[in-house]
Amino acid sequence: MESNASEVALDLFPYLKVYKNGTLERIAGVEVVPPGLDPETNVLSKDIVIVPETGVSARIYRPNLISEDRKLPLVVYFHGGAFCVASPAFPPYHTSLNKLVAEANIIALSVDYRLVPEHPLPTAYEDSWAALQWIASHKDEDGNHEAWIKGYVGFEQVFLAGDSAGGNIAHHLALRIKESNLGQKLKILGIGMIHPYFWGTSPIGPELNDRSRKELVDKWWLYVCPTDKGCDDPLINPFVDGESADLAGLACDRILIIVAEKDILKGRGWLYYDKLVKSGWKGKAEIMETEGEDHVFHIFNPDCDNASRLTKRLASFFNQGKLPFQLKCESEVLG
Repeated sequence: MESNASEVALDLFPYLKVYKNGTLERIAGVEVVPPGLDPETNVLSKDIVIVPETGVSARIYRPNLISEDRKLPLVVYFHGGAFCVASPAFPPYHTSLNKLVAEANIIALSVDYRLVPEHPLPTAYEDSWAALQWIASHKDEDGNHEAWIKGYVGFEQVFLAGDSAGGNIAHHLALRIKESNLGQKLKILGIGMIHPYFWGTSPIGPELNDRSRKELVDKWWLYVCPTDKGCDDPLINPFVDGESADLAGLACDRILIIVAEKDILKGRGWLYYDKLVKSGWKGKAEIMETEGEDHVFHIFNPDCDNASRLTKRLASFFNQGKLPFQLKCESEVLG
């Protein structure tokens, strides 16, 4: 698209530009790669439609060599992109999911929720919720079942996971499940939150000393969710009233939060962990900080040593479902 810079009404770096004539130009997350067999990891993937009425789809992954005699954990994954860019077909996400599935020996379903501004929030949450309902329907005898889920998934080993905005989505779905009929069909064993996108008006942690990045993240959220609550909207700030009691209602047994040392969102990840531990939630909380790295570094530099460590840590987390549950709180820093 050609346009003079003077016609830009809003530059939402690094994601998109909005022009004065109302035209939207996505700068990031627009590339796509087809599914199929990945020769590097020997992981097979395909695209499937989940909700024909809305067009919501997903990319599903499985090891190429698999036996129906052994049911595998299912990881429902929500990609990042500040709710306004990217998709499961974005090459860095496709690469990341291939590596995770190979390392963890799991089935993964990456949800292609609809994006802002064409589909204002809470559409992304509703699309993701619809994906969970669709997955739960596979426990029924009748229905439009996906063979890879029906044949290979152990429904007592279901996890939610996501990076950035996807981590935010996973949090809200886990709260919603507890109070819904869906919780009777689908038990979420754990949640993996990678550099979760939580925020707030009053700066904390690294936000205190990085005014420019604080203002940038403020700008992102005010664009995707233009309400009178601003950066203290409960969708982005779960602790707007200083309370953590709601976390006790998270519908899972374990949560792993991963943060990065140089990430402006790091303080929010640690705050979530601290509030979770004090909330009365009866699960196992773990947090891991990667030294020397920034936001979603593993997506854009998947072959670095720290990305490999992060993937292995997630794989271990998803495979703990085979072990007896123990109540424990842990923290670790990896360099």
